[in-house]
Amino acid sequence: MGAQVLPTIGASGTSRPWWDRRWFLALIVIATMLPLVYPAIPPLVDLPGHIGRYRIELDLAHSPSLQRFYGYEWAPIGNLGVDLLIIPLAKLFGLEPAAKLIVLAIPALTAIGMLWVAREVHGRIPPTALMALPFIYSFPFLFGFLNFSLSVALAFLSFGLWLHLARTGRTTLRGWLFALIAPTIFFCHTYGWGLLGLMCFTADVVRLRDIGRSWVATIVQAALNASVMVLPVLFMAAWPVGSHGGVASGWFDWDAKWVGVLGVLRDRWGPFDVSSLELAAVVFGFSLLSPKLALSRKLILVAILLALLFVLLPRFIYESAYADERLLPVLFAVALLAIRLSDPSDVRFGNWVALLALLFFAARLAGTTVSFAMAANDQRAKLAALDQIPQGARVASFFGLPYAEPWSLQRNSHLGGLVIARREGFSNDQWITASHNLLVLKYREAGTFAANPSQVVRPNGTHDGVYRTINEALAQLPRSGFDYVWLIDAPSFDKGLVGDLQPVWSGPGTVLYRIPH
Repeated sequence: MGAQVLPTIGASGTSRPWWDRRWFLALIVIATMLPLVYPAIPPLVDLPGHIGRYRIELDLAHSPSLQRFYGYEWAPIGNLGVDLLIIPLAKLFGLEPAAKLIVLAIPALTAIGMLWVAREVHGRIPPTALMALPFIYSFPFLFGFLNFSLSVALAFLSFGLWLHLARTGRTTLRGWLFALIAPTIFFCHTYGWGLLGLMCFTADVVRLRDIGRSWVATIVQAALNASVMVLPVLFMAAWPVGSHGGVASGWFDWDAKWVGVLGVLRDRWGPFDVSSLELAAVVFGFSLLSPKLALSRKLILVAILLALLFVLLPRFIYESAYADERLLPVLFAVALLAIRLSDPSDVRFGNWVALLALLFFAARLAGTTVSFAMAANDQRAKLAALDQIPQGARVASFFGLPYAEPWSLQRNSHLGGLVIARREGFSNDQWITASHNLLVLKYREAGTFAANPSQVVRPNGTHDGVYRTINEALAQLPRSGFDYVWLIDAPSFDKGLVGDLQPVWSGPGTVLYRIPH
């Protein structure tokens, strides 16, 4: 992997190749936000449900309707990032614009963090760095895991600072700063805190070995350096996570892990998404073989440890899904950020590599922008149903999930959350788990249709032990507990099951029924 190149940070902008110019990198960071500009509500799978929860958080104290259905109990858990940010921003801009601003910021912050890390470890921005940026729009972000995604952005930014302070010899200041930074990232999301600790420890191991420390002394000193970030352990001990299920499940599910690897960039078009992943893998493989490319030991060791964690972690931890797969986008991004030119003066080869990276970045960005626009138009048409729903209404939404799920992300499963956000009503799509959030269910008349995943239904004739079929949902729904039934992309069903309901509105792929009382 070769010795580390000497830092050239601070060289004048004119001495840098075009891919390392400040103006170019600023444009790249701005470009990462383009897919999110057009949609009024970013079409991330879970985001409408989160917006519903934010409405409860913000307005519960003065909304009798919300008080009837929900409670909200604050606690110091490691999953509060956007839940805290939304409080001041919603006061300034309103709830939905504030949520969009936060979502817009996540790709830009992540890109800045990644590029900063690349410059610190290589001494310059390598031409391959742009290959890593499309992994910002990977499945954790597209699914709407906002607190997780924000914590990853903050972890990369903080890791860049950790490397910078080490390079400039300010390790004492670094210790004091990271004693404060670590809890901040922990409360944003636990994963970001763990990722930051892993990256910082690994980087210090390589740094200390490079100055001649023995392995024992290196491990001990690196652990001591990273120990300034252990304060969140006390919070976890004082406020243990609650869960009705087991602590972890889904160990060593190799089929699921392989599907997760293939789906790292899953959005809408399978061949495009998978071939993009394959191209990134080919570039990394080429870096292992080509004498013109080398790897940063600091970052490649992080990638190796992330790969081991992906293998060892289960699929579910405290009811949190995709615990192992969430590491994959970071793994791929770090591995690509590790690549650099063996000879920085080989500008001709660097130009070709940088052009390939720029084309990859532009193609993925364009595809994501088009996909988001299509999803936003579809959701806007369906959300016209909310105009027919009065304040405080109780709505059971049923989203049809095909049994053989298509590659294209099914983005409409939590549109019911906007019943809460816009109508202060009740929706059956919320996550009621002590492990994840602070929402408390007070409304019991909904029975087993009170929370996620009761809003998801399968086609008739398919049973997976998790979701009802559409006929089962319509037959079992307690009519007295709801005012409306909202079908969204629903599969075919027995029309006799809605004979007692009154259709009040229909749109593309959606029908709204009123339940007479």
